[in-house]
Amino acid sequence: MISFTSRLKKEIGVSIEQIESSKISAITKSLEASHVLADVFNKLKAFILAYDFRDEEEEIMFFKEIKAKLCYRLIYYRKVYNIEMNRPNGVDIQREYLCEKLNEINAYNTKRLDFIRYYRSGASHLDTLYFLRGKPDPEQYLETFYYELDSNFSTNCDFKVAKILANDMLSAYLMHEIELLNSNGQQTCSFGFPATKKTWKGSKTELQKQLFSWDSAGLFGDVPLAQLFDYIQNVFNIELDSNISRTFSDLKIRNTPTPFLDQLKNALLRRMDRK
Repeated sequence: MISFTSRLKKEIGVSIEQIESSKISAITKSLEASHVLADVFNKLKAFILAYDFRDEEEEIMFFKEIKAKLCYRLIYYRKVYNIEMNRPNGVDIQREYLCEKLNEINAYNTKRLDFIRYYRSGASHLDTLYFLRGKPDPEQYLETFYYELDSNFSTNCDFKVAKILANDMLSAYLMHEIELLNSNGQQTCSFGFPATKKTWKGSKTELQKQLFSWDSAGLFGDVPLAQLFDYIQNVFNIELDSNISRTFSDLKIRNTPTPFLDQLKNALLRRMDRK
């Protein structure tokens, strides 16, 4: 299974890179990419329907990690296609339209915050419920699209993971488009960015620890962690690890998980003493 899915991943990478590097409109790119990814999806489905998983662990791994990460871009490009097809004329109207799309993503994520935190934290205690076939939950199927109607190729939450990942990409796309509209420096959307960016001088890991601590304390309310990551990357002019759950898991297994936060605390205490 791993060798087959790895080949599919490489196939996707090459095809999408060619499409993205071509000088065509966003509508055409998203349409062509959707066709490529739909074909890959069908290949993956045909393979899995004829494949016998070795055990529950392998089945969970496929639906939780492999399938979602192979298929989320299909959701993303279809969303981009629909957004661009319906995008209005006029800078102000476009800005309002794109902000509305971002708010829709935020509302979707807010309603599913418990599951998003479960997935991004690397938790696994509910995986048998979420990522094994044959455990139907009618409420979960209200979110699926027509590709996901086959119970032999879907679980309660694999589509939800794919949509979360797609929303991460879509949020970044929308915020980039909004930033282009806000190039005059006027922040007229709640998701706009400062006119002048400040470059983060610390390491990526240090900044990510800050973000995890802010999110854990709920300092930004119900803003999803992925959206917070995208925003901070843009404001501080830095590219962070896109696999947030893996990054958090790596931090948890370190012998000293919070040296940077301890360093900040000590720096503040020294400053207080000087005063």
